[in-house]
Amino acid sequence: MKNKINLFLVEYAINALVRRGGKHFFIGFIFTFLIFLLSSTLFISDAIKLELGSALHALPEITLQRFVAGKQSDVPIQRVDALLDIEGVKSAIPRVWGYYYFKPAGVNFSVIGMDAFSRQYTQTLQTIVDGIDMKALEKENGMIVGEGVKKILGANYYQDFFNFVTSDGQWKKVFIAGTFNASISLEANDMILLPKKIAYEIFGMDTTRATDIVVSVSNPKEISMVVNKINLLYPDMRTITKDDIRVSYQNIFDYKSGFFLSLFMVCAFTFFIIVYDKLSGLSSEEKKEIGILKAVGWSMDDIIKEKFYESFILSLGAFMLGICFSLFFVYGLQAPLLRDIFMGYSNLKPSFNLPFSVDGGMLCLLFLLSVPIYIGATLIPTWRASILDADEVMR
Repeated sequence: MKNKINLFLVEYAINALVRRGGKHFFIGFIFTFLIFLLSSTLFISDAIKLELGSALHALPEITLQRFVAGKQSDVPIQRVDALLDIEGVKSAIPRVWGYYYFKPAGVNFSVIGMDAFSRQYTQTLQTIVDGIDMKALEKENGMIVGEGVKKILGANYYQDFFNFVTSDGQWKKVFIAGTFNASISLEANDMILLPKKIAYEIFGMDTTRATDIVVSVSNPKEISMVVNKINLLYPDMRTITKDDIRVSYQNIFDYKSGFFLSLFMVCAFTFFIIVYDKLSGLSSEEKKEIGILKAVGWSMDDIIKEKFYESFILSLGAFMLGICFSLFFVYGLQAPLLRDIFMGYSNLKPSFNLPFSVDGGMLCLLFLLSVPIYIGATLIPTWRASILDADEVMR
């Protein structure tokens, strides 16, 4: 029976929080804000990592780009046959694609040319193409766009068609035949798919050339060997592997993590100021209250339990509020302003929704570094005061 929760002590603790409402409201507000800020940053980081991981998984194993005098140049398609002759190469697919800058919205669209019966280098594109009649699309002079592109074009009065500006300064009217909803927003949200014939016309490219070539290998362990063979065969080609892109992603997060570390240090410093204030001792009003409680017959255990309930209700309530506000802010409002810490302030790509991702381990760690510490900082000075006699406490 001694281990049961004393509801009278809980009621007294709630009344004590209400009596000193101004002080407790300020502490609760700061506590909630710190938890909100830290958890929001964690949620945003986890969501972007999930998107990047999914996008990285969909990327080709090797991408080949041709450079002439330090500038990227188109790749002759005839090199595909020589690449296929390299032992270990399973497929080599030339791509016709590029970024198209849409000035009114200040964004870049990824324009990709597609063939009617060509195999695609990612499962996402293959799924999209399987549901499209590319021959009919070419005949109708049409294109398929991602949801982000459709939203931006619609906001700029392009509901049924879009006028591209070709490399020679002419207008190219292409009809919007439909939209697709890809499972990876970061990969396909800014994408425009159209027949290769139209893509060649927009970019002003020779039909015997491609933007780059993507290569897949039979055995992933042989990627480095295949890369060496390609470099020997074509010294003017730059090889970019999936691991190279993964390292680039990691470097970006290592750099961005510095912002998070600075934010964490500021929040931790503010929180431990509160803890230090609690550890430095009780206010005269709180000491007087403890003295009165001892005088009317409360035991040391009862006083400590009441203070535990009081600090537990305050800290746990602030923690839960901070997490709830953070979930709504990140996944409901898509974290305006704060997501720019990781995404940057440039609006070069259409925005995408952050996928829901919650790291339970990090939430537990955040809980253990906040709630128990605050409770301990409250109980220690309470214990020091409660072991004294009632008249000595009230002096």
